[in-house]
Amino acid sequence: MLRRIFPHPLLSLVLTLVWLGLVNKVTLGNLVLGVALGIVVPVMTAAYWPNRPRIRNPLMAAEYALVVLWDIVVANVQVAMIILFKPNADLRSTWITVPLELTSAEAITVLAGTITMTPGTVSAMLSADSSAILVHCLHTDDPDDVRDQIKARYERRLKEIFQ
Repeated sequence: MLRRIFPHPLLSLVLTLVWLGLVNKVTLGNLVLGVALGIVVPVMTAAYWPNRPRIRNPLMAAEYALVVLWDIVVANVQVAMIILFKPNADLRSTWITVPLELTSAEAITVLAGTITMTPGTVSAMLSADSSAILVHCLHTDDPDDVRDQIKARYERRLKEIFQ
């Protein structure tokens, strides 16, 4: 019964919080409307999520979020230093193929988004069989190290979260 009312409890909570953030005022009426939206929208869209991903390890998801946030901050500083102080002739931009062990489409999407959100790298293409992702790196002396860091810092955690 509870699963029918809240088919996606996290989505319900997020929708309620987003609604309260959008109206920028927490009142009883806004809270009731936010909860109503948090119930109605997931119920109406549940049919479009038949095989929704299961997060196997929520604590690892929190750790992943913290690692990504830290990496974004560090990468911002590194990219700023590259832009401000490194001559163009010394830049070593390169394309890196990262082989994937992930099989879940959702996990691959999160990995690609993480790579793109981290300054200095962009995920450009996924192979047809989803076995590798092509990443452009603004500057690196060791492409293998960048590949290994992506696999160790992100892919390993995503495997624990989604699989």
